[in-house]
This record gives sequence, structure tokens and C-alpha cells, in this order.
Amino acid sequence: MRTLNLGILAHVDAGKTSLTERLLFDAGVIDKLGSVDTGDTQTDSLELERQRGITIRAAVVSFAIGDKVVNLIDTPGHPDFIAEVERVLGLLDAAVVVVSAVEGVQAQTRVLVRALRRLGVPFVFFVNKVDRLGAQHKDLLKVLAAQLQVRPIAMSSVVDAGSRLARVEALTPGCEPLFTPLCEALAENDEALFSDYVLTPDRLTADRLGRCLAAQVASGLVHPVFAGAATTGVGVPALTSAIATILPDRRLDPDGPIAGKIFKIERGWGGEKLAYMYLRSGTVRLRQYLDLPKGPERVIAIHVFEAGRVHGAASFRAGQIARVSGLAGARIGDMVGGDPLSGDRPQFAPPSLETRVLARRPSDKAALWLALNQMAEQDPLINLRRNDDADEIFVSLYGEVQKEVVQSTLLTDFGLEARFEESTVILAERLIGTGTGLQVLFKEPNPFLATVGLRVEPRPEGAGNSFALDVDVGQMPASFYRAVEETVFETLKQGIFGWQVIDCHVAMTAARHSSPASTAADFRQLTPWVLADALLAAKTVLCEPIDRFYLEAPLESLNGLLTLLVKSAATMTDSVIAGGVARLEGTMASAMIQSVQQQLPGLTSGAGTMETSFDHYAPMARPPRSRQRSGPDPFNGAEYLLRLHRHVEGMS
Repeated sequence: MRTLNLGILAHVDAGKTSLTERLLFDAGVIDKLGSVDTGDTQTDSLELERQRGITIRAAVVSFAIGDKVVNLIDTPGHPDFIAEVERVLGLLDAAVVVVSAVEGVQAQTRVLVRALRRLGVPFVFFVNKVDRLGAQHKDLLKVLAAQLQVRPIAMSSVVDAGSRLARVEALTPGCEPLFTPLCEALAENDEALFSDYVLTPDRLTADRLGRCLAAQVASGLVHPVFAGAATTGVGVPALTSAIATILPDRRLDPDGPIAGKIFKIERGWGGEKLAYMYLRSGTVRLRQYLDLPKGPERVIAIHVFEAGRVHGAASFRAGQIARVSGLAGARIGDMVGGDPLSGDRPQFAPPSLETRVLARRPSDKAALWLALNQMAEQDPLINLRRNDDADEIFVSLYGEVQKEVVQSTLLTDFGLEARFEESTVILAERLIGTGTGLQVLFKEPNPFLATVGLRVEPRPEGAGNSFALDVDVGQMPASFYRAVEETVFETLKQGIFGWQVIDCHVAMTAARHSSPASTAADFRQLTPWVLADALLAAKTVLCEPIDRFYLEAPLESLNGLLTLLVKSAATMTDSVIAGGVARLEGTMASAMIQSVQQQLPGLTSGAGTMETSFDHYAPMARPPRSRQRSGPDPFNGAEYLLRLHRHVEGMS
């Protein structure tokens, strides 16, 4: 069976969900087209999605195009929900990037294309809304090439773009006007084709060009561009044909060892956990035990996405996506049947805002904590945090829209009224140098039955955190090493100043246990203390998030905008003035973005637009700002040991 995991990706309002709806209608999956405006689309099933007209959670629909089974995954377009996109990128065989013919390339478009290229996921473009006033096609192809560093190939011609009479004609590879530009594009990466194009062009049949195009799309060398209008269906059949013939699929082994990934978690009507799992290999059956990072879990129900519907089944096989019940310990990102410590590297920056959450009724404080914990299972990047001393709850967010969604979900799903304080920017800590820490078994002041030695050193910017063993792995049970690794990553969430430590490599340099008395708990409790010593020795510098901005406004407002950007300590990287419009690009501290956005309408008479996306972390010029720590403080050894001792006494 040929299967294709296809992602539909776009900036918000580019028409992504409308295109998904049209593909499902043309495939015979649905009998009636839904509309984002009326809130009755197939993939936006949440009440909040229907109310707001935006996609919040990734949705799956499976259907067939010829002999190819397509698992279509509709993802959010709003940048506040980029975490939901990240969870499905690692599953994709290919993607369709939807670009509005009116708005063109937008901030989220750039972010998504960069992520797809990093992962090596092949993709094509669909230029949507060619029938809308102000739509462009030919000029947009040049913009795609210039701003996204891709090699676009126009697979459609558009007549009367920007009007209701717009027509789209699919082009044939073996005929002009596609033949020449297609040959020139493909010849850049194929010497044999280049030779035949120059000397014997009659050898370049439509079939050969089609095969070569598919091969180069799969390698990420070229990116076909289709055009149309999803709401009317114009131009969509050509895209459907490309999905069936150009985009790469897989032939998977249902008889192989079980290997899959959990990419989404929901709660059922009774509060039970529902895990969305994609299976790369093998077959999963009812009542079977699956190997998860937290231990084996038994499958008690299976619902398979198939032929446009979700139905109960006794099993599901490689290439299919299913909603599985019974996996109480499952978490988003868990590998099933594989290495429990392996995982995909995050493709997007973590949330840059944090807000304190308060229950309207003090008696709801415990219920609020439980509800947010359930929501964190569905969206781990909200990074739920509790300050036990002050009994405060904090969540991390990507933006104000996400805050409103969390608040609305608490009310509609849990009946809880919550108040959110003003969001503050999340800072990060980066190592200055290298440091070590060591506590030895049976040697004061170490009260734990464990020896742990750790070395920390900085990694390149954007590389993330990592862990490695520089000891003989055979001298202790594997569970002890796993306890150290998991605790290291958890401890790095609160560095010297209380902020997450980023781009840090931690190596375990010493390990010893006392058999049979030592337990994994000894290593979990000792590791934060040792790691804190290593971080103190290395020292950290506090960094703030820096956003990249793209600003477009009338030329007459340029002087006022430049003054505002200078006051906001922005750094300009590019500026273009054409057709009475100023286009400015640069970077500024995330903390300044909201102020600039609030002043933009007044300075530009409402005509200015600003797109932003996270770019990097940079050292702060201002004095370090500490964050109140949650849990025992390992950077204060005496207090840390005392609090752990009290905790143990309280449990006994």
C-alpha cells in the first residue's frame, strides 16, 4: 500500500482550511463543502475554532487518490499555535504550502518553509485566492524565489487574476509554455537532461520530464507552484493530480517491528486520554501492550482514520493514523516501540511570553491546577509552572490569541473562570564558560547513595540542549543513567537566575552506585545539586528574545516609523521603497514588539502592517532580572537538602 502523510501549511487566512475542504470534497470524502465563515468545515471541529474561524488543533483526515492513501493533516496557521504545527512536521512525507495571491509571502510562510527545508520535507506551493481583488501571480513567483530561496516552477497559467472571471489552466510538461522553463529548471541539477535539452530535445517526453520533476521535488531541488481558488475549486484538480503523481510516498511494512509516534493527545467525554499515533512499521492490535518511555501500556480501544471517517477497529497497520485509548502514561512526542530517549529536535522557538493565571474563585485554585495540567498534556509547550511557596501558577504562551483560547477553554471545558495577568517576556540563560560538579558516594556532604559528576559547556547558538555519557555505561543499571538524563533536562529549565538554560551540553563524567541499596531516586535527587554546582562554575549570561520584523507602510509615514524604530532600539537589515510603499525589515527585542504594533495604526493612518517572528536570543544590556523559582533551589545546597529532607519526612 502506498501512503502519503501530507501537511497543509500556511500563514493564517491564506485559505488553508478551505483548500483542505475542497480536496476532501473532490475526493468524495464529504458530500457538501463547509465554510470557515459559517464554521462547518470538516477539520475545524472545536467549538472555539468554529467561532473564531481559525484552526487551533491539528486535524487528520485519511482518503484515497487512485491507489495512494493520503493522510491529510490540517495544521494551524496562526503563529500563536506554532507548537501544534511542530508536532506533525516530523510525520510528513510532503507538504502543500498555501500562499495568498493577495497578501503574498507572510511571516509564517517564511517560518514554515525554513522548517520544511531543515527537515528535508518536499513541498509544493498553492497560490490561493487568484480571483480576489489585488491578486497577483507572475510577480508572486519572483517573490517566492527571492524571499524564500526556493526554485519555483509555475505549473498553472492564470488569466484575469484579481477578478471574479479569473481562469486557471493547468500546463502540460511536454508542451509550451511549460516545456522550456521546466527543462531549464530541471537541467540545473541533471546533466543528462541538460545535454538532451541542448542537442536532442525530442527525447524529452512528458513522461520523462514528469519522472525527473518528481525526483527533484523529492530531493527538495525544485518547488512546483499551482494556482487557483479553493472556495470555487478553480485550479485544484491540477494540485490533486500532483499529490498523486509528483509528491513522494512510502511503502511501509505492516509485518515489521512496531515503531510509531504519538503526536497529539486529547481527552474523551469521560476524561480518558486519547493518543493520536502514526505507525511507521508493524501492526497494533487491541489488548496489546505497547512499549512507551514510561513503561508498557495496554491498548483498550482503537479508532482508525480511513476513507474520510473515523471508525472503531481491532487493529491498525503501518502507514495508518489511529486514535488509541488506554495509554495513560503517554505524552506528546513519545516514540512507540523505539528508543524512549530519542526524539525529533524542535523546529520552532519555545514560547516567549509568560503569564500568571488566577482563579476567579479562590476555591477553584486546585481545580484550575488540575485543568491546566490536562491542557498541558495536549500542548506541552505552554510549560505549566507552579511556585509552591507563593502558590502561584504560570503558563508560557506564544501570544495574546493563545491566552484568550486557554481562558475560553478553561471556561467551556472545565467550567472555570480564570484571570490572566499581563504577559511578560520569557528570558533565557546561556553559558559563559565550562564548569564541573561532583558529589561522591559515602562522602560528606552527599547524603545520597549515588556518585554523580557532570560537566557543562556551551553549544553553538540555536543548537539546543544535549546530554552524553562520558563514563562506562556498564557499571550501573540503565535506569540510573536515564534518571540522570531526564533530571538534567528538567533542571536546565531553571538556571542560576531562574530562567531556562539554552544551548548547553551536559556530560556525565562520574557514576557509581551501591548495590542493592541505591535507587533511581538517589540519582534524581542528587543530579540537580551537582548540575547547579557546574552551572555556577561556568556562569551564565541572561538573554532576551529578539524578533525579526517585516513592516510595510505608506511612504509618507516613513519618517515617523524610523523615529519609532530608533526609540525601540531596532536594528534595520533591509529597506525597499517602491510604488509609494516603504518595506522595512530588521530585528528588535520581543519586549518592544507590542508597543510598536500599538503605535503603528496611528502613525500610518491604519495602512501599516507588521509581521514578526522569533529570530534569536541576545545578551541583555540591562541588569539581570531573576525569576522566582518553583520547587527546591539546588543552587543553595543547604536549603535544597533541607527541603528534600522535609519532603521525605512528610511522605513517611
